[in-house]
Order: sequence, then structure tokens, then C-alpha cells
Amino acid sequence: MTTPANDDETPGAADAPPPDRPGHADGPDGGRGDDGDDGRGTGNGNGHGSDEELHGLLAEFETPGALIAAARKVRNAGHTEFDCYSPFPVHGIDPAMGIKATRLPIVVFLGGLTGLVLGTLMQWWMNAYDWPWNVAGKPTWSIPANVPISYETTILLSVLTTFFGMWAANKLPQVWHPFFRLDRFARVTDDGFFLGVEAGDKRFDLEQTRQLLVAAGATHIEECYVDARPEARTMPRWIMAAMAVLTMVALIPVALVFKARATKSPDPHWHVFSDMDYQPKLKSDQPFADFADGRANRGELPGTVARGQLKADDAYYRGIAGGQWLTGLPAQVEVSEATLARGKQRYDIYCAPCHGFDGAGMGIVPARVEALGGAWPARNLVERGSAVITMPNGQLYNTISNGYNTMMGYASQMPVADRWAVVLYVRALQRSQNAAESELPAGSQVR
Repeated sequence: MTTPANDDETPGAADAPPPDRPGHADGPDGGRGDDGDDGRGTGNGNGHGSDEELHGLLAEFETPGALIAAARKVRNAGHTEFDCYSPFPVHGIDPAMGIKATRLPIVVFLGGLTGLVLGTLMQWWMNAYDWPWNVAGKPTWSIPANVPISYETTILLSVLTTFFGMWAANKLPQVWHPFFRLDRFARVTDDGFFLGVEAGDKRFDLEQTRQLLVAAGATHIEECYVDARPEARTMPRWIMAAMAVLTMVALIPVALVFKARATKSPDPHWHVFSDMDYQPKLKSDQPFADFADGRANRGELPGTVARGQLKADDAYYRGIAGGQWLTGLPAQVEVSEATLARGKQRYDIYCAPCHGFDGAGMGIVPARVEALGGAWPARNLVERGSAVITMPNGQLYNTISNGYNTMMGYASQMPVADRWAVVLYVRALQRSQNAAESELPAGSQVR
């Protein structure tokens, strides 16, 4: 079906027999019967009951080109309340009908702009105004951090505006149209090309419009009537009742969700789709009568040796030797420029934000928190006589791995080799800050 000239017609089925020749209708619902009476009550002189009024004329054409030419002729004759129907889009029909460019792109742009503004304001309100939260000294409001959500709200409102804007512009959903009652109109979904002129058009005259369509090349013209009684236009009560019931049923899942969020229950939740919630398996703490000891847990098999990530080397993986913190370095750690450079790189990424690039404990996080009036103490790693300088290498490695006080552990982010490389770099950093004059190479100057 082509785009309607007045945005309110859609094709559909028919329930009346078609006429057999242009300009006339020989069936009971086709228009002008030969005897002026169709057997449905008092006639109005055109073969239809007194309760029906003329809705318009429906003309059929053989080809898409003929439909375009007819649309242009009807438009040039001054008609505006007409529409074209076809099984597929007919290119060139819009200018022939005089259809103006749709304003939907402008509406969609405004919808997207609204989504952008609302999404940005929502994040500013939540994060920077209503509930500001200091996360590692990061700013409470930053445009780059809010781009993804603003982008999503822009797309969301653009899509919703497109969907509902199209429905509103085309007056949808319109589930019925007077042309639907004409049997011949059913061909519009198959191989028919139709042009319908409504009787409400200011230039409509039954005979003149009929002659115009004949001159435009119509192969068949049929009058369409519609029941004019007010009660015929009233929605049946059973439909309203069904809509009310369906609305109430649709609210049940929403009510259950709110109930689940607001209440507690000792009973397990419902498994509508159990999927893998219930499997034919036994957990280690469950009984199992098929084994002699009645236990599902079989324990370790005697005579077997574990393989894989044993991490049995305490010195390398835990920084412990003989039950004490390791004072030196594990055999796997090579003291070289490459290891030192790797340790500096990892230190600058994970440690410098709090401890600073010089290790003095005033990185970007403590500095920013202090500027906001708070305090975020970070340990000075290079201060002469501090606990970090005197602690064994194994303890320093353990602190990097598992954290200390408010410091998080980095075992999940840095491999073992990288953690030992950071230990090596921290020792080099401490030595650079606290070396004695006698330890300096010849020719060096003390500042």
C-alpha cells in the first residue's frame, strides 16, 4: 500500500461482491442495483438502505504506471481526500499524489535530543548533586564518563519517537476501513492497484468523479457505502470488558515483582523454567546410599599425585622461607634492568596513584581528596627509617598481593613475576632516596 494522501487509509478484506463493469455495480453491495433496491429495507434510490451513506468511489487500474497517471489526474482536478493502494511500494506515487515530505525525521531528532539532555541530567543529578560519592578521588562529574548512558538514552527516545510518531502520523492502529467491505479490494494484497476518492472531498461529485476516474483509465469503479447509524460506530461492550480484563491480567506480573522485592519468605522461589537448577548430581555434603560409607564426597584417592597449579614454592608464591618472611629474592627473579623497568611500569600503573611516582605517599588520589577537604592517607614508601624500608621483601610482596588496611590486593591484576618486579623497583626507589654519600659512585654530587 502506498503512503496515504490523508494518512488514514489502510487496505484490508472485503465482504461484498464486486461489480462487473466500470461505472456500475450489479451486486447487492456494489452500488446502483438495476431495481434500486437491495432487499435491506427502504431504498435511497441507489440500491442501498436508508441507514447507509456514500463513503466514496474505489477505482481499479491495471498497472502501477496507470495508477501513478490516475493519481496525478485526480490531484490536478483539485481532489485532496483520496488515496492509492497497491501490493508493493510504487515509486513516484508520492509526488503524483502531492504528498509532502514527512516531518517524522524532525520529530525523531527532537526525541533523540530530549533523550540526550535527560540522560545527561539524570546522571548529573544522581552522581554529582543528589548523591555524590567519592570513588578513589575521581571527579563526581565528568562528561566522558557519562557519554555511554547519554548515548543509550538518545537512541532509546529516538526509537520510541520513531515508532509512536509513525503510528500517530498515520492514525494507527486503524483496524477497519469502509473499503474493506468490498470484495475486489482484497486484491490489493495480491495484484490489484486501486485509487479511492472519499465523498468528504470538497470537489467530490458522484457522476463527475466517476467520469474523471473513467477518463483516467480505470478498469472498474465501485461505490462504497458505510452504515451511518451512531450505534454502528460504538465499540461493543464486550471488547471494552475484554480490554479491561487483559489490562488487569497484565498488571499481575508487575504486582508479583513488587511483592517479591518488598517481602521476605522462608520458602524457595518458584522455578518456572528450572533449566539447570535441578540436576542429577550429588554435592559433597549430601548422603549417597550407593557408596559403602554413605557419603557423596569420595575424598582424595590414595596413591595419586596432584598436577597443575600447585604453587608449592612458598618463597616465590607467598614470600615465605622456613616459616619466616623472605629477606632476599626468590631464585626465579632475575635482578636485571629489564626486571627493574617492568617493575617501574607496573608501579606507575597500580601504585603511583596513591603513593606517588616518588613513593612519598602523595599521589593524585590523596592530593585530590585533600583538595576536597578530606583525608586519604597513603604510606610513605621511601621515608628513612619507615616500616616499609625495614620490612622483609617477602612481607612487601605479601602486601602487594593481599593488600593492607584500605589498600586492596593486586594478586588478581598482577602476575607473580610482576609483583616481585614491583618489589625490586620499590627497593631501588628507596635506595635512590636514602643512599649514603659513601655509597655514591665517584664524581656524583649530593643535592
